[in-house]
Amino acid sequence: MKLLIIGGTRFLGRHLVTAALARKHEISLFNRGNQSLQTDVETIEGDRHTELHKLKGRHWDAVIDTCGHLPRAVRAAAEILAESVNRYVFISSQNAYADVSVPDIAEDYPLGTLTEEQLNQANAIDTKGQPSYGGLYGGLKALCERAAEEVMPGRVLVLRPGLIVGPHDYSEMFAIWRSGRSR
Repeated sequence: MKLLIIGGTRFLGRHLVTAALARKHEISLFNRGNQSLQTDVETIEGDRHTELHKLKGRHWDAVIDTCGHLPRAVRAAAEILAESVNRYVFISSQNAYADVSVPDIAEDYPLGTLTEEQLNQANAIDTKGQPSYGGLYGGLKALCERAAEEVMPGRVLVLRPGLIVGPHDYSEMFAIWRSGRSR
């Protein structure tokens, strides 16, 4: 299988690449080149917000999007890849649900929403050049899911994991979650 992975290989992407290579899949990475594994995989260096054109004219069986946080960025990626991939796998979050405090919810439980003002706030760029999400993460993930599905109806697989932890995790989120501290 030919796979395109959007995102770095610092943590989740690293494990996806390792698993795919173990199954003899052909991998292409699209990321900013800040982190890389020492493997024989093709790396297409680019920023998902400004350089998606580098993916045009290529074909993969599936894309795995590990780093979509803004609906406009996911929509743009899906539009560029709609004719190039059979399946768009979007790594979302359990935070996409409207209320994550409810136990035993089903996949079709209502998703979070954002106002237009909140979406504009999320699209604003802070002084470090990174999107400013504030407490909007879950609603953004839900809107990203919707954006991909609108562009590629019936060809999007959404995964909504909880906290992803393990080897090479640089986020410290597990320690924070476990201790009950807030960031």
